[in-house]
Amino acid sequence: MGKLKDIDIREALISELLSRYFDDQDTKIVNEMGVLHGQSRVDVAVINGILHGYEIKSESDTLIRLPSQIQDYSQVFDRMTIVVQRNYLDQVRSIIPKWWGIILVTRYAGDIKLREVRKGRINNSVNPYSLSHLLWRNEALEILKEKGLQKGYLSKPRHDLYKKICSSITLEEIKIIVNQRLKLRENWKVHS
Repeated sequence: MGKLKDIDIREALISELLSRYFDDQDTKIVNEMGVLHGQSRVDVAVINGILHGYEIKSESDTLIRLPSQIQDYSQVFDRMTIVVQRNYLDQVRSIIPKWWGIILVTRYAGDIKLREVRKGRINNSVNPYSLSHLLWRNEALEILKEKGLQKGYLSKPRHDLYKKICSSITLEEIKIIVNQRLKLRENWKVHS
């Protein structure tokens, strides 16, 4: 058997997540979700009251981009889990933050197995401005309108809208709003 590729692991992970959240109408699973306007793309995101990102590193991958991904994901996700094969397990443990979870991928008798090696914890350093970047411009404008804060902002660039949101709304409220908006999007890289 050849090396496992990202797509093999992604299929196993998504299958596992779909079975875990099968009856949960409040959960959305998104493939290749961009953060910071596409600066990084997390392999899989689960949106269900919190944002949980899953980054896959197969034996066919390298870890070159991992430090910059860690920096980007740590600004946005409430939880992060890295999904790795044994060849990267020790190296990944020394690179990722302690709050990240780790899932080990193995292949046994042709089947791909996923096993949680380290349970992740909640990220206490989500950046509200970076989180607000997950909103599309029209969504950010809608939020400002709902809060009565749109005056003078209708034609402003999106980064001004994000700044206004962050200066007017608490981080906890921004988390709730972003979560709701992401779940309301139709036909958006979703697995169901």
